[in-house]
Amino acid sequence: MATSSGDQGQQNCCFQKWMHLQEVDLSELLQALTLSENGDRDARLSQLVQKMIKHFEDYIQQRNRLARDDVSAYFAPAWCTSLENSMLWIAGCRPSSFIRLVYVLCGSEIESRLTEFLQGARTGDLAELTSTQLSEINTLQSKTIKEEEELSGVLAGLQEDMADQPFVVIATTSSGTSESNGDAERALDEYAKGMASMLEDADQLRLSTLKEMISILTPVQAVDFLVASKKLHLCMHAWGLKRDHRHAWKRMK
Repeated sequence: MATSSGDQGQQNCCFQKWMHLQEVDLSELLQALTLSENGDRDARLSQLVQKMIKHFEDYIQQRNRLARDDVSAYFAPAWCTSLENSMLWIAGCRPSSFIRLVYVLCGSEIESRLTEFLQGARTGDLAELTSTQLSEINTLQSKTIKEEEELSGVLAGLQEDMADQPFVVIATTSSGTSESNGDAERALDEYAKGMASMLEDADQLRLSTLKEMISILTPVQAVDFLVASKKLHLCMHAWGLKRDHRHAWKRMK
């Protein structure tokens, strides 16, 4: 499947719009955390959380559509930094990273406000996960890791096919003719279809894991979690840009 500059331009534009939306959403979430506690606070927070999930759904639908034209670019995206690319799992983050983030936030918030807790102060955020919530999160983690391993196995199989028939036969018998090039294009198109399907499955796992995590958390905890995840996403991109610029400057010297 041929790659065009137009395809990659649309993919880059899609990503840049998504990153801008992350900043806008983060600002709205932070503002929501300042809402005074009243009868409709949880309802307003829940609506905001569902809005953020819809944004994510829209994003993955758009990139899945674009990936059908050039899926390879998503597995080593030029619009991401080297740091971000080094952490990719099937063109994105591992769904289980959502769960690890909750555990880290829970522990760090407890530690930072230990004195307040001992004095009986309560805020309702991730530091106050109940035993039932922790049990449900643990179950979700086990299920998610199992599904990740299954998808990783499928991806490994697709990658191994690159060193198997028909690619080896086409490459070793190629005479540089248009006929042999056509065989290669058809084989690569089939490979690309498999990779695009993998991307869609991985994105659906990311989305379903996020939704299940949100369903376990209270509205305040869900907002707390989304704030941290968006801050992490934006910071990783900023740190990666800084490191890429520094490495580029060193090569020029």
